[in-house]
Order: sequence, then C-alpha cells, then structure tokens
Amino acid sequence: MAFTDTAAFQVQENLKSLFSLVQDIEKERMNNEMMINNITKTHDKVTSDGKITPYYQQKLKGLYSNAIIEAEKEEEAIRTALHKINEIRTIRHERRLMARNTGNKDTFRRGAHMKMLQVSAQTLPLWVSKIGEKPPPLCAAIPAEPNYIAKSGDMVAALVKSAEQEEEENWILAEVVLYNSALSKYEVDDIDEVQKERHTLSRRRVIPLPLMRANPETEPEALFPKGSVVMALYPQTTCFYKAVVNQLPVTAQDDYEVLFEDSSYDEGFAPPLPVAQRYVIMYKDHKKSTKFSSFMS
Repeated sequence: MAFTDTAAFQVQENLKSLFSLVQDIEKERMNNEMMINNITKTHDKVTSDGKITPYYQQKLKGLYSNAIIEAEKEEEAIRTALHKINEIRTIRHERRLMARNTGNKDTFRRGAHMKMLQVSAQTLPLWVSKIGEKPPPLCAAIPAEPNYIAKSGDMVAALVKSAEQEEEENWILAEVVLYNSALSKYEVDDIDEVQKERHTLSRRRVIPLPLMRANPETEPEALFPKGSVVMALYPQTTCFYKAVVNQLPVTAQDDYEVLFEDSSYDEGFAPPLPVAQRYVIMYKDHKKSTKFSSFMS
C-alpha cells in the first residue's frame, strides 16, 4: 500500500510538472512563430525592392541567428516534456509489476484487453533524433543487440508449444517475468487472459519487441522495407504469424499494412491488414511451425 501511495503521489507531481512544461512549449512556439513572421516580412520587403542592401542582409542574419536559438529552446522544452512523460510511464509500469508480483494482476475482458494492446502500441515512445543521430536498437525494425536481455515487464514474442497440439509451436505475445542468467532462460507469461500460462524458454525462443516507434518521415531506414518477410501480430489475437509488408507507415501514427500468409487464398496471402510498428518483427523460421490456415479454420 505504501508503494502504491508513493507511486500515485509521484505520478501527480510529474503531471503537474508536465503541465508547466506544456505551457513553456506553447510560449516558445509563439516566440518562434513571431520570429518566422519577422523573417517572412523582411524577405517580402527585399523581394519588393528587387535587391538586398547591406542593412537588410545584416538584419536577416540576425533574425536567422535568433530563430535558431529560439528553435533550440523549443526543442529542449519538448524533449524535457517527453522525458517527463517517460518518467510517468516508468512509475506506472513499476506499480503494475509490483501488483503482479503480489498476486493482484488485473484481468480484462477480451475486447478490453485487445484495446489495451492497441493503445499500448499507439503510445509507444517515438524516437526523435538529433542531427546526425541514428535510431538505436529496438527502435521499430532495428533488432536488439546480440547480448541484449529483455527486462521484467517487457513485451516479447515467445515460441511455445501449442496448447491444442504438442507437435506444433506458435509465436505468442508474452511478458517477461524474469531472466535466469545461470540457466540462460527466460520465464514469460502468456499475455492472453484466457491462457495465462507461464513458460520457461531459452533465449533463442524469445524476440524482444520494439521499445520505440520510428518516424517514417525522418527515419525511414528504421522500418522494414516493402516486400519484407516478417512476423506480425494478427489483429484481435495474441499470436504472431508469417506475413509480407505490403505498405509502410506514412506518418508516425500510421500502422504497417501487411499480407498474412494464408493457403486458402489463390495468391497464398489474405487481404491486407493494419498492424502497429510494435507488433511487426523480424521473421524467424522454426521447424515445428504452425500453418496460418489452421488458425483461420
């Protein structure tokens, strides 16, 4: 209870700080807007005169220099606000993990659970690079480093034996409980509210999901190219299936459009469906793979 009260207080304090930061961002935005208007008016004056005098040349240099300074202030304010949002997410995440470890795991109806997974993908932090920075591992399609260990509470794709047929194996959406370094094995919980199974798996049977989204307009290299063979979470389920990227996201808010493998169609693929960046990962073949058509039947 003490931790719960402390966490709630920390969230409230961070929300107050975030509110103040949003106000600061708006002030900086208005300053930048005024600066851009001044630059535009000065350019219009130069254009109407048909020449640029030393006075206006010097004035424009000063305006551009000030505009850069103001833009950097706005960027810093936005990054500080994003950091504050991440702090709030971390506190709530730790609170949820503690509740789970004490046996107070929340249960949801399937429809609400599917909605929660969708919202989780939509609100995944967006990677915003500085000049010259490259997207880090686990940003969209960029895989984790070879020695990476997923943390407790992280979402992963886990290869487990089918509950119906032991000869088949499926990639499911799961949550990391812990990693046993002595055995080099994960313990993961099936995210499905119906199954609620815990599995002990080797590292090769676990694929960490992205921790950040990529902006297609600024980091297109962080996305899977069109035509890539991937594994994607089939909508309204908690299982990953083989698919092909049909269309890439256009904006940071957009999903991939993927074609799921399905032998019941002449083309071998079902009609395109949207899947969030968080739930599209590299394809990993395995011998005891279940056929997608069996899922559809």
